[in-house]
Amino acid sequence: MIFPVPRLSVRAYFGVVTLVLILILSALLLLAPPDGVERAQLLQFVGRFHPLSVHLPIAVLFLVALFELAGRSRHFSYLLTSVEFLFCVAICGAILAAFLGWCLARGGGSSGQLMTQHMWGAILVATATWICWLLRARISVPRFARFYGFTLIAALGLVSFTGYRGGQLSQGENHLTQFMPAPLRSLLGLSASEIGPPDSSRADPSTFYGARIQPLFADHCVTCHGPNKHKAGLRLDSFAAVIRGSKHGLVVRVGDAKNSELFRRITLPPMDDDFMPAEHKRPLSPDDVKLIELWISNGASATQSADAIKAAPPASTGQVSVAEIELEEIDPAAVVKERSALAPIVSQIQQRLPNIVDYRSRTSADVVIAASWRGSQFGDAELGALAPLRDRIVAADFSNTAITDRSASVLAAMKNLRQLRLTNTHVTDATIEELGSLRELESLGIFGTRVTPSALPVIAQLPKLRHIYAGATKISASAEVPASLKGKLVF
Repeated sequence: MIFPVPRLSVRAYFGVVTLVLILILSALLLLAPPDGVERAQLLQFVGRFHPLSVHLPIAVLFLVALFELAGRSRHFSYLLTSVEFLFCVAICGAILAAFLGWCLARGGGSSGQLMTQHMWGAILVATATWICWLLRARISVPRFARFYGFTLIAALGLVSFTGYRGGQLSQGENHLTQFMPAPLRSLLGLSASEIGPPDSSRADPSTFYGARIQPLFADHCVTCHGPNKHKAGLRLDSFAAVIRGSKHGLVVRVGDAKNSELFRRITLPPMDDDFMPAEHKRPLSPDDVKLIELWISNGASATQSADAIKAAPPASTGQVSVAEIELEEIDPAAVVKERSALAPIVSQIQQRLPNIVDYRSRTSADVVIAASWRGSQFGDAELGALAPLRDRIVAADFSNTAITDRSASVLAAMKNLRQLRLTNTHVTDATIEELGSLRELESLGIFGTRVTPSALPVIAQLPKLRHIYAGATKISASAEVPASLKGKLVF
């Protein structure tokens, strides 16, 4: 017996499809919430479009309210005919923004109360907008008209709340009050503690940690690693949280600054993906970095007196010194001389492989390779063309390219490599076993490759290696690994 499929109007189909999408988003947030673990690069890539998408539903919803108000006048009554279409645009925009936000949070290693509130707010915005659209068709009925008005106001409130939470996630929890003029601050009854850096006053100011270290974390770190948002499960808003570390292990090794993950991150080159503070936040000054190094090396104590470490740089007076704003002097002649032997080779390779090769900085002759954007168009032959630069390559990203084990010898000849990404390539254990000569390597990405635990003994021999990104390989989190690799594998 064949049941006839009901023929629905376009409007009905739109309502059903969008409602199903909203329910799917709710299920994603319930079953796969952001948990502080970084995942597939594809999720992060897609999620990076979230900031571009969020403004559409915000603008359209407020435009609906404006049209509804202006449409009450006979001079602008024609605007009301556009309201239903605007609601359709707002619903689609809200669903898209919520999905991209989930991708960004789930893939990017974010978690925390602010993140959860922001994401549920986005779903509630989409739901309230959908209900408004549904009620708008029955606005001629007085009780539906009143309910429609209340729901529209609620949708505007929700979109404002969600946007505010998003601003706190990206700019800090006090982003609206940090630079508030004193008269307005007094009018609103805000105290200095309510507009200052979050959690900056919790530690005892008579201790070195409370006076010198915790303020640095409050100014530079707690936006991403605070009580309401903590990437990778790391919080830096209290001494106990700092010592506890992240989901990947300790970030402070007491008495050993050089092998502390926290210190490693703040001393990386700013262009490094692992550099902290991330997300274009203001970096620590050299004196700040020195303070953290001394604090860790002297026991990372919470009770040590503020003046116990005699070698510590003097406390800032709040005034910017000339040294802090001076630009680095560059000697063009010295740079040209250092690059002289390399420049013709770089130029030749740039002609063959545009936008693949570049110098590490304006003052350096070291070279970085960024081939991932070429995808399958970059293979073993193209990598082989880089061989003349092997002694100068310090960072190389071959993610998502078509390179195979045939390129192993070329990679092994890059003796000064510090960062190597082979994510989602066709390399296997055969390539990894050739990399034992890379004594300077600090970061290795093999995510999504066919590498197995058999390659771990070779990796374990690399003296400076700090991280191996091994997710989606045949290496599991429960695999038995050499002692020197414990705490270095990231899944």
